[in-house]
Amino acid sequence: MLTAFSTPLIIIIVVILFSSIKVLNEYERGVTLTLGRFTGVKGPGLIFLIPGVQQMFRMSTRVVVLDVPPQDVITRDNISVKVNAVIYFRVIDPQAAVLNVENYMYATSQLAQTTLRSVLGQQELDDLLAQRDKINKNLQEILDLHTEPWGIKISSVEVKNVDLPQDMQRAIARQAEAERERRAKVIHAEGEFQAAQKLSDAAQIMAMNPTSIQLRYLQTLTEISTEKNSTIIFPVPMDLIKMFMENRKPQA
Repeated sequence: MLTAFSTPLIIIIVVILFSSIKVLNEYERGVTLTLGRFTGVKGPGLIFLIPGVQQMFRMSTRVVVLDVPPQDVITRDNISVKVNAVIYFRVIDPQAAVLNVENYMYATSQLAQTTLRSVLGQQELDDLLAQRDKINKNLQEILDLHTEPWGIKISSVEVKNVDLPQDMQRAIARQAEAERERRAKVIHAEGEFQAAQKLSDAAQIMAMNPTSIQLRYLQTLTEISTEKNSTIIFPVPMDLIKMFMENRKPQA
């Protein structure tokens, strides 16, 4: 038979038992400290802790997406831009993430911001806009090197937006328009050169065979008479008339 003293004791024991039981999901690990000393990484599943003696820190091993806020960057060619990025990382060593850094999320965010300004400040604007993949890989390697002691693996870094000043946007637009005009003029000049070269080749062939000139002349007359309905006075070369006159002379 339970006494008035034993009832509170049982309640206290049940509360202590429930507080000592922890459940960790498949993607979670528990870093346990016993009297302040590291005693192991547990999980996933059911974990038992000694209340008041052991302490556990939950650590997720899933990929974390960290958004780096826009940073003011001055490129190597002295152009001020705003750049933001996104970082994908995960905890691969829960022990190091708890023992070697106070707040790995905050530390990774601050490191990403300073690294972003430092790396992009060494690039020219044209490289920043054109060589995005190379810059992303460089950022990933630098961040991964610095976060390795924290048990963090940086899997990817992506520069998202590069905001240019309005005057620089107009200058780039003018530059792109001038480049398009230059290409158009070059293409037109190349076409004129090829046409002139073909005409020169045709002239040489006709010079070697004068009869082809007369045939070309007759073909032109046929095309004009087909396409135009009006009367056209077209001069006839003397060489062509002479050819017909010679054909009509009576033979001796």
